[in-house]
Amino acid sequence: MAISDLSRSSLFFADQRLCSADILSPSEVRARIEIAVLNFLKSISSPDPFIPDLPLICRDGKNAGIRRSLLTDVSSVYVSHSFITRSLRGPGDAKAFIRVWMVMELCFRILGDGKVVTQRELFYKLLSDWPDYFSSQSLVNATVQDVVALLRCSRQSLGIMASSRGAVIGRLLIQVPGHEIVDCTLVGNSGYAITGDLNVLSKLVLSSDARYIIVVEKDAIFQRLAEDQLYNQIPCILITAKGYPDIATRFFLHRLSQAFPSLPILALVDWNPAGLAILCTYKFGSIKMGLEAYRYACNVKWLGLRGNDLYIIPQHSMVQLKARDLQIAKSLLSSDLLQDIYREELGFMVEMGKRVEIEALYCNGFEYLGKYIVKKIVQCDYI
Repeated sequence: MAISDLSRSSLFFADQRLCSADILSPSEVRARIEIAVLNFLKSISSPDPFIPDLPLICRDGKNAGIRRSLLTDVSSVYVSHSFITRSLRGPGDAKAFIRVWMVMELCFRILGDGKVVTQRELFYKLLSDWPDYFSSQSLVNATVQDVVALLRCSRQSLGIMASSRGAVIGRLLIQVPGHEIVDCTLVGNSGYAITGDLNVLSKLVLSSDARYIIVVEKDAIFQRLAEDQLYNQIPCILITAKGYPDIATRFFLHRLSQAFPSLPILALVDWNPAGLAILCTYKFGSIKMGLEAYRYACNVKWLGLRGNDLYIIPQHSMVQLKARDLQIAKSLLSSDLLQDIYREELGFMVEMGKRVEIEALYCNGFEYLGKYIVKKIVQCDYI
């Protein structure tokens, strides 16, 4: 089937350049699943029966771009109206085709029962019911994104909740409606755990006297800054996803950016390609979730580590770039995500062939990390 034909065969939408996934009620999502089923049944019961392909919005770099806001400094990944298919006829696609129907069927039941599940719970249920089709979490994750791309509704609308690793601490008061206010300066060094329920996150009442929001790549660094009470040295909110950012932490950061639009959001990541990839995920969203990326994107600035910090790092604390680092760097350099100054920084990393972790700053003493952050903020040394 030609791309133009696929566009016309989309179940719910006319052609358009920018595509997005809608936030829908359970009844609306169930109605879309029912339409998909009815179209399938109509095809196989026609006088000339056939098994129709499933037209999915394509989610790869060739179909992605950067959407730049006219009113704010926020940019985000988008995908355009280009299709791929899941087909029962192709030997490599047959299982993927069947997996889409299995996940839709389970989501239909979850929504009908008024329940919400995590992707991990979804995996174990699917593994139990169809072990030959769902042998890994990654297969479930990919199929969920296929369903999002077919039905054009958000993952949360499917009744699938984000598992959250995120935490926040500092100059922030949080109130879930109907519950007591939480003071995030009094929650302990591990921080306040960010819920994975986006519906709850969207209803939080937030207040703060902070001047900055600092996104920290690593949990160990987050806890060091919490123990040193950096938020009292410079009024700030600290947030971490403990590595690659999960959806809930990204959504919470987006909520903070909306609640406090004047606060700069600064990222503290390792000086390596993975650290920059993490920063870009917070800043632009991910291509795989391009249908929803704009709901999570924030105008994040790069605080550190950066190339101009290397003079304070001893040579023996610099580590050789690994093959995985070079693979990430190649992917970033080939995309349209990077602004020129980030591209230059990444090129410098590759040219040096070195990577530096935040912990390398401890060569100057454990208390130096906070001083480093304060100095860079005071000097507006972020890009």
